[in-house]
Order: sequence, then C-alpha cells, then structure tokens
Amino acid sequence: MKRADIKIGFLCNNSCKFCVQGEKRNIFGNKKEDEIKKNLREAKKNNLKGITFTGGEPTIHDSFLELVSYAKFLGFKTIQVQTNGRLFAYKDFCKKTIRAGVTEFSPALHGHNAKIHDFLTGSAGSFEQTLEGIKNLKELSQIVLTNTVVTSKNYKFLPQIARLLVGLGVDQFQFAFVHLGGQAWKNRKWICPKKKDVMPYVKKGLDVGIKAKKIVMTEAIPYCLMGGYENYIAEKIIPDTTVYDSDFVIKDYTLYRQNEGKLKREDCKKCKYYRVCEGPWKEYPQLFGWKEFLPRK
Repeated sequence: MKRADIKIGFLCNNSCKFCVQGEKRNIFGNKKEDEIKKNLREAKKNNLKGITFTGGEPTIHDSFLELVSYAKFLGFKTIQVQTNGRLFAYKDFCKKTIRAGVTEFSPALHGHNAKIHDFLTGSAGSFEQTLEGIKNLKELSQIVLTNTVVTSKNYKFLPQIARLLVGLGVDQFQFAFVHLGGQAWKNRKWICPKKKDVMPYVKKGLDVGIKAKKIVMTEAIPYCLMGGYENYIAEKIIPDTTVYDSDFVIKDYTLYRQNEGKLKREDCKKCKYYRVCEGPWKEYPQLFGWKEFLPRK
C-alpha cells in the first residue's frame, strides 16, 4: 500500500544523540497547520492510501490531533504516528489520539533500562514515560510497532530489549542500525559500532521475537550479514513512500535510498543478493570500509 511520510515539524521533547534530523529543529521548527493539510490533500490526490506522521516529535505539534482528524476525514486507510511515545504515558491523550483516527502507533525504545535509554535520548525520565505509553496503548487494544536504533551503547542488550518488548505485548519490533546523519554524524566516533560485532546480538534479539511469534525485522543491515535471517529484512517490505520533508518532497523514497542514501561496491555484484540488497547507509563505509561485507555466493 502506497503511503505518505509527513514530517509535521522538527521540534522534539527528546535530544537523541543519534537523531538524523540534526539541526532541523533550530532551522525549521514545526510546519504550519495549513501547509501540512496541503500535504495531506496532495497525498490523497496522488492516491496514497496510508499516512505516517513523523518529525521531530509529532505529538507535541500544537495541531497534532486536528491533523490526525483531517487525515481521517480525507479517508486514509491507515494513519500511523512515529513517536518517542512519551505523551502516551497519559491515558487521556491516548484516548484522544485514538478518537482522532490514529490506527497504528510506532514508539521508539532504545534500551532495556532507563540508564541506557535516557542517555541515548538525552532526556531523564523518558524511558519510564515511553514504557508507560506502550502499556497504555496495549491496554487500549492498539497496534504497537516499535523501533530501536542500534548503537554502540545498546547493541549488546538487544536480546534484553526484545524480551522487554515481547513482555509488553507489542505487535512488531524493529532493530534499525544507526544512520550516520545529523547528530549521529557528529557523534560518529563513539556512537556507531561495527556491524560484524552487532550481528550476534541482533540475531539473538530476533530469535526472541520469532519464538514469541511476533513480527520482527532489521533495517539498514545488508543481506551478506543476515545469513539465515534474510526473511527479516525490512527493506523487502517497506511500502512505496512519498516523503514530505521540511521544504522538499521525495516522491519515491525507495529510489532515494537505493540511489542516494545507501551504497554498494563493485564487489557486491558477485553476491546472489545484489539485485535486492540496498547496501549500508553510505556514511558507514567512510568510517569502517568494506571488509565486513563479503559477497554471498
């Protein structure tokens, strides 16, 4: 199902050390309601069926609930919010958001305890609020799809994070390898682990979800490192997406990832997954080179 990813603003109540949006919060702030509604009408006109509200932190936008209601009025089949989950610690806000029309919630959890999560988000107390938000949403029978950004500070604890998420009853979880843009690029000397070091923990974490019969996946980890887990690569199933960013539009995010965001080398052509694999984000080989990526025969 084709969808629109609408960044309704870049202000945020977290200050994540891996935030790919970088200084956009200071440069652009939040979009105006009329501009976002125009984006929604254009997406509808282009026959896009789903909407994802993202940012920044979309829930702190002054017009968040009104925008969700407008998307529902326009008739979008799915309305997802990608969020740090903190405002959903308040059950009344959960109920208002559900009534407005959100059909899927995608909160982010980056640690199995407050020490790691709060350090990475730069916000004391964010772990407890996100945890409470997930609990509230599941108590209200909502679809919850979580994301965990894999960094040097949390990769050894991915199995523990997976067990926590399964215990919370989430419907799906994803491990997304850190994208070295924005704040992550500034912190690249310490925040980015080597993928070969990460993989044993990624696979153990996936195993936790698979055993619990959850939908699990990874993002930005090439096929050559995913031996035996090729069915859990998100890029295989990411829908066709149009991204409405700050002051520009990416009409086909898949093509953008393949042609501009990610990278493959000449040797990749020897791999049996060459045609379906997107390779790593292009910044990663700048740090660590290509030795980890061996073509699969």
